[in-house]
Amino acid sequence: MNKRELAAVLAEKLDIDKKTALEFVDEFITTVTDTVATGEDVVLTGFAKFRRVQRGPRLARNPQTGATVKVPAKKAAKITPLKAFKDQVIAGKKAPVKKAAPKKVAKKAPAKKASARR
Repeated sequence: MNKRELAAVLAEKLDIDKKTALEFVDEFITTVTDTVATGEDVVLTGFAKFRRVQRGPRLARNPQTGATVKVPAKKAAKITPLKAFKDQVIAGKKAPVKKAAPKKVAKKAPAKKASARR
């Protein structure tokens, strides 16, 4: 599923137009990226944790020559799937559908019968 397909599914489920759904997806991605870039973690409960990590310098090997190469320290993005997400993926089940609570309709009081006078 790509970004446009995701937006189309959201548009259908939320009963909005595709353009609005695509704008929502784009803004969501921008917000998560900007927040993680500042060093703050983003945790979507039941889905994933997005964070920036600092990797230290290390020695690596060039696979062709076998020579040792120094790799400098760097910052990297790390995305960790959370337990609920992993459990659903392993089980192969779809996420439970949340149904909206039915709207309460005010009941009208029964009409009073006029008493017959004699």
